[in-house]
Amino acid sequence: MGQGTHSRRTHATATRSVTLISIVLAALLGGGAWAVATHRGPHRISAASAPDASATPARGAPTTTTTVPGPPPGSRPLRLVQVISGAISPKSVAATDTGLVFAQNMMYRHTMTVYGSNGRLRRTIPDSVVFARFGVPGHPGVSEGAPVEAAVAPDRTHMWVSNYSMYGVGFGPEGSDTCSASTGVADGYTDSYLYRVSLRSLSIDGVAKVGWVPKYVTVTPSGRWVLATNWCSYDLSIVSARTLRDVARIPIGPYPRGIAISPDSHYAYVAIMGGDSLAVVNLDLRRVVGHFTTGSNPRHVVISPNGQFLYVTLNQPGEVVKILRSTGRVLGMVHTGAECRSLAISSNGTTLYVVNYLSNTMTMLRASDLRVLQTVPTGQHPVGTAYDPVTGRVWVAIYTGEIMVFAERGASGRP
Repeated sequence: MGQGTHSRRTHATATRSVTLISIVLAALLGGGAWAVATHRGPHRISAASAPDASATPARGAPTTTTTVPGPPPGSRPLRLVQVISGAISPKSVAATDTGLVFAQNMMYRHTMTVYGSNGRLRRTIPDSVVFARFGVPGHPGVSEGAPVEAAVAPDRTHMWVSNYSMYGVGFGPEGSDTCSASTGVADGYTDSYLYRVSLRSLSIDGVAKVGWVPKYVTVTPSGRWVLATNWCSYDLSIVSARTLRDVARIPIGPYPRGIAISPDSHYAYVAIMGGDSLAVVNLDLRRVVGHFTTGSNPRHVVISPNGQFLYVTLNQPGEVVKILRSTGRVLGMVHTGAECRSLAISSNGTTLYVVNYLSNTMTMLRASDLRVLQTVPTGQHPVGTAYDPVTGRVWVAIYTGEIMVFAERGASGRP
């Protein structure tokens, strides 16, 4: 399904290895175009040598910050400002809007690494837990996970993290991207867990059971429910954020992945990567009530801040589509690169950032008409991206072992 097999062996053999276009600034230049210069001199930070605050808990409760003032996102070209390396294999990055960015390092590192908005390592959080301490029987001793995606709670007190597989007593074999809900029991698959991470202590303070090989995770704007797509059990888990109980499993179809939720928390839109549509899920009725046709292999989906539009990446075609949420009508489509993966949207909804896994690029799009504003080179296999509202910077997870941070030229906001 265009995902790649997540085995230790294939990942260990992966090797590390500007196409820039004009940006139209009609409001500033009367329809003229700005030529984008090649970036110079990024500040490289090694996670191995950066200060690690793991011995000291974060002080004080997190507070929500405001978006950096200045020209809107997408009005100026991006430049590379930092490259973060070290003991990381990031599958995804996620910003908290509190000055922290999380990277999920799968089973290759068994960690989540947490950075300040300035790129400095704040803490390395092991994915090991003792389930008995959370009142979960059947898994004595220490168990490990494989952090794949993360989402911040609306009140900015916790981060929720999905685990591709669990390792330890009572758990089945490592998950696979090629699997079936009908053969999962025979294949030995067992339920995985979400971790809840406190943004105060930067430690795991809760676990919640979900399905087989969960990929994407998100939280409803109301803060009431946590949703996770279960790749191999073909369903959607709904977890109570208060009790950490899995209250519903909704059948979706083969290989569900990305999720977007309406601002009123009544509907979820789930990308069915083994098909060509988004499943429309009524969260009050807890069932699928329709489908929006997207094109083949939809992977990631985000929603505009006003809830009017959905933006979807089509992995194998390498395209991004814009959908009118009220009707499901496709309003536009653009090709961004080979195997576009994750998608991020700026806080004000004007700009999209898409990573192209096989093209080794990240594309900046204007949300209104999907016009390509800029394409910048990345390291080998960019797989995740996040927009940090604190700084207006764009973080890109490079699966082969780096995080690249981009900022708009001349941006005044500083971490």
